[in-house]
Amino acid sequence: MQLEYTYMQSAVGQLLLAGEGKVLHYLGFPMGKMPLSPASDWIFNRLAFKPIRRQIEAYFAGECKQFDIAIAPFGTEFQMQVLSALQQIPYGQTRSYKDIARVIDRPKAVRAVGAANGRNPIPLIIPCHRVIGANGSLTGFAGGEDTKAFLLRLEGAIK
Repeated sequence: MQLEYTYMQSAVGQLLLAGEGKVLHYLGFPMGKMPLSPASDWIFNRLAFKPIRRQIEAYFAGECKQFDIAIAPFGTEFQMQVLSALQQIPYGQTRSYKDIARVIDRPKAVRAVGAANGRNPIPLIIPCHRVIGANGSLTGFAGGEDTKAFLLRLEGAIK
């Protein structure tokens, strides 16, 4: 599989988008614990993902509350269950790691849910930023806690 990538400016900085054709495989934030860099075999295409970029721009403008983007996340069966559960969290709402563990019928797997959440290859589109600590704390986010807080404020989930 030959992936293309491009960058786009956003309210939280430069985002990296990578995928194949019209299918997004990765979205990377510029800062945080796990900044994404292009792999050596990815091909830069500044024109790639125009419809996806338009939706992301609309999201940051407060005009898009649900993405309609073809995505191809990857991971273990457990990680895929978590990613699927994350996609069910409505715009403007949050869930705890414990809530997600219950949704996937693994109520004792709270830490594993946190780890799977942290490995989300397509944050923002798969809204892992909507997962918070049981006490309401804005625990870890690949894009950094400031970015997480910004996204949740944008969505009206926190003040």
